[in-house]
Amino acid sequence: MEIICEWCNSANVDEITDSVFWELPDGSRAIEISATPTHSCPNCTMIFQSELIIKEIETHLYLIDCKQLGKVVTFTELMAIPRLLKKNYFDFTS
Repeated sequence: MEIICEWCNSANVDEITDSVFWELPDGSRAIEISATPTHSCPNCTMIFQSELIIKEIETHLYLIDCKQLGKVVTFTELMAIPRLLKKNYFDFTS
């Protein structure tokens, strides 16, 4: 699947990993999620995550006990945290 830059529509996009900063669903604080799958466009210098990764992070944060999270967690570690529910019952988009 070809990745297109969401900002300049260039097809010259690299797949990298990078840190992202995310506010927890309860709004209590933000965390750093390192080594997150990310796209980098050398044409416009934009760095962004795909909608799929964004939804995956947001859904997982809703379904885990966020109190156990430190200030920094890797994407892989975050996704390995067991969910309290099987799915987000408040997400009506899927």
